[in-house]
Amino acid sequence: MNLPVVAAGAAALALSFGISVVLTPLVRGWALRRGFVDHPSGTGGHKQHKKPTSLGGGIAITVAILLPIVVALLVATVARRMGSEQLSVLPGWMPIWTPWLGGIAQKMPQALAVIFGALVMHLLGIVDDHRPLSPLFKLVVQIGVALLLAAGFGIRSGEALGVLPAVVLTTLWMVVLINAFNFMDNMDGLSAGVAGLTAIILAIAGFTAGQVFVPCVLLMIAGAALGFLFYNAPPASIFMGDAGSLVMGYMLAVCSILTTFYDPEQLRRPSGVLVPLVVFSIPLYDMASVIIQRYRLGLSIFRSDRRHFSHRLLKLGKGPRVAILTIYLATLATALPAILLPLLNWAGALLIFGQCLCVLAIIAILEFRDA
Repeated sequence: MNLPVVAAGAAALALSFGISVVLTPLVRGWALRRGFVDHPSGTGGHKQHKKPTSLGGGIAITVAILLPIVVALLVATVARRMGSEQLSVLPGWMPIWTPWLGGIAQKMPQALAVIFGALVMHLLGIVDDHRPLSPLFKLVVQIGVALLLAAGFGIRSGEALGVLPAVVLTTLWMVVLINAFNFMDNMDGLSAGVAGLTAIILAIAGFTAGQVFVPCVLLMIAGAALGFLFYNAPPASIFMGDAGSLVMGYMLAVCSILTTFYDPEQLRRPSGVLVPLVVFSIPLYDMASVIIQRYRLGLSIFRSDRRHFSHRLLKLGKGPRVAILTIYLATLATALPAILLPLLNWAGALLIFGQCLCVLAIIAILEFRDA
């Protein structure tokens, strides 16, 4: 990576982090004054906090992600319309980024569609945090947004399969990942921390593929999540709610689709298509294991309970901080090798994928040894 790319990534991370750190306590105070809080569920409930805790953290997260994107789009639009003489009067750090302005402007419709989808996810979460909506309604909205992006704006993966299979595959992936991070928002600091780690790893993969804008968006997601984590780490003083978890899952899904994992010109091999599965293996494992348990017990798969990966670690005698750290380390152990996948042939890639599955199998054996 050259200096302009490093500068762009650092600026994206720092800006979103700063917005999140500053805005989160302001939202927390506003939520307390308005009574926008999450109440404990009492003995036997799925909620673990002891006192009413502010909701609305998703507002800070969403603003910290979307505001820098909007600013970048506006700067690109204005700068692209300026002549060379006008560009010369800009701050010294801006003209070196001008080669990317055309690409950003060309993708403007897609970028606006992504922002629109994020706002829909955010509003859906805000309403659900205030007054719970039916799982079916939320699922329909998620599918609608995913179809809009995949069918209407060409944001899809698996293009080699044909348009219809690619749209179906992309919609399924987006809905699954949105709900995986929504499911993972079950313990202080968990969803934000895992989102930050996976976003950084995907950003590195994007930068190594020669991309700039998508990895910078991923670093904005990481900055927003890590800034919020200052107030959400155990014991949390504010929750992100669905207004945050749905947006983070949505944005990570979109960025994973837009990241280049296979490009012969960049010497990136077809095995790169495994990257998203490996990077998000822990959130996917958590969601899959919970759904299987609920199904076996005859419960609704959307019913909140304490059967998540994090809760199972607590039952094994781990404290909340140790449980969170364990999941962070498991995420790094499975996700970090994914950076190498696009550079390997299928034999090497399948070894890494197999290693990831082995880690998940070890976790499952240790968790369910008495089952």
